[in-house]
Amino acid sequence: MQRLKVLLPVRRSLHRHGFFCPRRSFSAQPNYAQHDDLQYQVLVEGRANSRAAILNRPSALNALTTSMVARSKRLYQSWEENPDIGFVIMKGSGRAFCSGGDVVTLYQLLNEGEVEECKIFFKTLYEFVYIVGTYLKPHVVIMDGITMGCGAGISLPGMFRVVTDKTVFATPETQMGFHPDAGGSFYLSRLPGYLGEYIALTGEKLNGVEMIACGLATHYSLKDRLTWIEERLGKLTTDDPSVIENNLAQYGDLVYPDKRSVLHKIERIDKCFSQDSIEEIIDALENEAAESYDEWCTTALKKLREASPLSLKVTLQSIREGRFQPLDQCLAREYRMSLNWISKRVSNDFCEGVRARLVDKDFLPKWDPPSLGEVTKDMVDCYFTPISEFEPELDLPTALREPCV
Repeated sequence: MQRLKVLLPVRRSLHRHGFFCPRRSFSAQPNYAQHDDLQYQVLVEGRANSRAAILNRPSALNALTTSMVARSKRLYQSWEENPDIGFVIMKGSGRAFCSGGDVVTLYQLLNEGEVEECKIFFKTLYEFVYIVGTYLKPHVVIMDGITMGCGAGISLPGMFRVVTDKTVFATPETQMGFHPDAGGSFYLSRLPGYLGEYIALTGEKLNGVEMIACGLATHYSLKDRLTWIEERLGKLTTDDPSVIENNLAQYGDLVYPDKRSVLHKIERIDKCFSQDSIEEIIDALENEAAESYDEWCTTALKKLREASPLSLKVTLQSIREGRFQPLDQCLAREYRMSLNWISKRVSNDFCEGVRARLVDKDFLPKWDPPSLGEVTKDMVDCYFTPISEFEPELDLPTALREPCV
């Protein structure tokens, strides 16, 4: 609370002088015309001493557009400034929390040459992730249902992360010719051992129990109990994290991964995915498969061979760098990587991956380069360098906001 009391007056002064003025909302979907329609995509629930933001595109599994992220960002900033609000909640409607970014719309915009609109999406997204990761008030996110890609990015930096028996988490970006973004290199690199590399490179799914076990989530509850949890939280008048923690714990369950969980393979994961290169990881998996006849090795190899070779190499380097960087540096680097991807400086793999998996759905992407051996060090390094001297870097308010994680 002391940190909150000190920083809020400073933030209010900056707001009065225009530093935190709401910006015009840009949409990644050209058909959005009415501002009222956009408001329905992120609903607000008022509570006694809290506010809830509800992602509300259930037919699209709550995939994020620029407008949704911009509205969420404005809401969070206003709630942080409001002394009558003690904590905030985020959840999704329907069977997903958030399936990630609306990559089909990004794909369409890129094909139409609207690169600037795509840049706005990533800039707004990364700024919002940083707000979540540095939020001055307690933040509860309810990750019920599908939670993937940047849907994880806007939730995992939060203070309290509730999962359920219906939660499905994954970072499937390498299968779409992209990289785990929105802070992926930060939270994945901090998982036990080399589990983060495994999840990032293969797109392996985790359930809610596994997320608890590896530290991605803080609380577990059956979906049927969520109504009780939300009713309890809605009655709280506090900004004390320990009070919120105690109330969440009352409805929590002690759970353990079952014997089929990939977490029981952690020694083999560490043995194979600790290697220095993708080629060495594949060799280690092949050797392990030959010695153990373990179906897990065969499945991991299949997923690696289906992914973009370029994405695999860039993602491995990103996770390895993320292990030694704070959240703001990870976001700044990932923003640069994302802009390089949509600029197609090296490859068109992102658009090709989205086409193959989500547009034409033939699941036959033509990766460029088509093999690991053809991916050069210069190609990989290109994603970690600025596009040009005229392209601004991601500018985060690090002097004003100190990460809570």
